[in-house]
Amino acid sequence: MIFPVILSLALVGLFAPPAFAQFQQGGVDYPGEWYAGEGLKQGDFFSYAMCHVDYKECTEFEMDIWIKGDKQVGTEEKWLAEVVVYDGKKLVRGEMELGKLAPEPTGGSAELAVYRSAFKTSIVWLSAFATGHEGGGGEGPKAFTSTSWGKIGNIGGEQVMPTAVESVTVPAGTYESVLVTWKTGGATSKVWVVDGFPFPVKADTKTHVSEGIPPPEYKFRLLKYDENVDNPFEGIESSDVIQAALGCETVFEKSETLKTPTKNFDYSLHVFWGPENPKQGCEMQWLIKFISKFDETEFLNQVQFDLLVVDDNLTPLRSIAQEEGRQFLYSPSGQALIDMTVQEDPGTARYAIWIYGLAPEGIVPSTASDFAIVEIPILAREESIPEPVPTTKIPDWIKNNAGWWADGQIDDNSFVQGIQFLIKEGIMKIST
Repeated sequence: MIFPVILSLALVGLFAPPAFAQFQQGGVDYPGEWYAGEGLKQGDFFSYAMCHVDYKECTEFEMDIWIKGDKQVGTEEKWLAEVVVYDGKKLVRGEMELGKLAPEPTGGSAELAVYRSAFKTSIVWLSAFATGHEGGGGEGPKAFTSTSWGKIGNIGGEQVMPTAVESVTVPAGTYESVLVTWKTGGATSKVWVVDGFPFPVKADTKTHVSEGIPPPEYKFRLLKYDENVDNPFEGIESSDVIQAALGCETVFEKSETLKTPTKNFDYSLHVFWGPENPKQGCEMQWLIKFISKFDETEFLNQVQFDLLVVDDNLTPLRSIAQEEGRQFLYSPSGQALIDMTVQEDPGTARYAIWIYGLAPEGIVPSTASDFAIVEIPILAREESIPEPVPTTKIPDWIKNNAGWWADGQIDDNSFVQGIQFLIKEGIMKIST
């Protein structure tokens, strides 16, 4: 009786497709088809929590989108969407234009550029495969039963395909969805789409890496969806408008810079910040580059850190990580961009870049902490930037006279004549 069982198993192994081929074979038993933008209409309101690796290394922000109506752009009719982004304590309001056959943003407010890019390469990324075009040639809606929707552009060209029917719960509710997946760098990326719904409701995707733990490429989840909404952004103003009314700089470069080792010489930092003269109550931005102490061209990976305000005894007075609801800030690539509002009193503020160590998120670093102090003068908001004190050039012969007199090469009378000249020309003043 044992022989037939063994033979049966051998035959199953002989004729069954390999596991890799099974994974590459997609398609689910679910009726219908889908494309990005399906069913989108005027009055729709969407709210997403999202992040993208190209913006602050996947630091989460909220993006609210309201479909205002149609807009004619040349010969093409597009959707005009009003958008409000809540990025930490910063609020950005603007517009973006979405295509009707593929809802990729092609224009809009300059202030939204970085967020518009994140939206294009995350929430509507599947429009690269599934569109409203009906012309054939690989374009058009994609059936859930299809074995593949296309291939990604990364090395290996893995298939993008429906793989399961799942009930998915997000803050906006619970939806019956089709899970679309692809594999990149050994990790599986996932997007959940709902038949008849314009955009996916959830995503968890990974960046392509050749080794190590792949960091997220983008994530999002639907927070809220409503139909037939009147303008939900009435009275909302961008932070830049409010900042300008307070007398703050709203356009500035990170022109100030400092290159320094940490206290224990475990790390090297290259720090940039702006504006040049930060004011209390105004916005400030940092760019921190974490560099190997052995090679200044090598960025460190998986940096767990915080930006603190400390007193003279290194007692923390403020933590940017805590203000963002996080235990620590995290930089997978070794370059961190940080926006903050200056809360410190006028005077010299002591900012500490506190490095807990190098480790993946969720894993406690095994090394001791290290830090570097950056001292920055803070102005009061109503305080003007100090004007540079004009300096008067002292003639070279006066400088020479002083040197010669000190060396005993000229007499006192010649030196006094030089002093009298300075007084006469108003370069030197004598108080009475």
